[in-house]
Amino acid sequence: MAEIRCHSNWRLLQCSYKESRPFKPGEAMTDQPFTVVGADRPSRWIVTCDHASNRVPDCLGGDLGIAPADMARHIAYDVGAAGVARRLAERLNARAILSDFSRLVIDPNRGEDDPTLIMKLYDGTIIPANRHVGETETQRRLDAFYRPYHAALAELAARRDDSVICAVHSFTPRLNGRAPRPWPIGVLYSHLDERLARPLIARLVAEGLRTGDNEPYLGHLDGDSIDRHALRTGRPNVLIELRNDLIGQEDGQIAWADRLAPILDEVLASSQL
Repeated sequence: MAEIRCHSNWRLLQCSYKESRPFKPGEAMTDQPFTVVGADRPSRWIVTCDHASNRVPDCLGGDLGIAPADMARHIAYDVGAAGVARRLAERLNARAILSDFSRLVIDPNRGEDDPTLIMKLYDGTIIPANRHVGETETQRRLDAFYRPYHAALAELAARRDDSVICAVHSFTPRLNGRAPRPWPIGVLYSHLDERLARPLIARLVAEGLRTGDNEPYLGHLDGDSIDRHALRTGRPNVLIELRNDLIGQEDGQIAWADRLAPILDEVLASSQL
């Protein structure tokens, strides 16, 4: 099975969001919230891409009231990460799952009670359509997009007792008003499980790569994807961050995936996990 766009195990919800366009009574959310690639591939690895898309579903009006240039920025999705995730999964002969909604709709890499679950201001940009989102609308977005994505990821991971999760993200070279970020790649992890992250960092450094050790972010948030699907279940895991100016085009995505795939397999094999 090469690729399937899924909406199993999620229900259609009434959408009352009216800031972008009016909705008829009974109109339902029917957008597909994730894509699974290589569902029948045999590898232990599962490649995830929580922020694969900058798409705003039609039931939210197709945009969030910000300029197209902002929707093309890192605030809306992880630029280049989807291409890396797809190619990396192919090279690892692994399954992959990619979100198909913008992180500004709702962020699947946050806990359900995280105050940044639906962002109203991000890196200097106000998100007009999110300014007045309350509990009812938050629950609709959770049920329509966030929870189906996580249910599908949980199901994929449960297909093997020895599944290993590799999350792919990207980061901007600098945030507004902040210092440049010098790392081409970062490896994020929780202190609760460093089994793959530490040897991976060492291997990347040996390759001559300036590697962020829990940079440019700390590697653990309660309720994030790795917490939900790896830490709580004891699955080996690693989260890779790539600087998005290096993977904005297909050639960079292919080059990084091709470089990382054998390193990941080597590190996993040597770990004896």
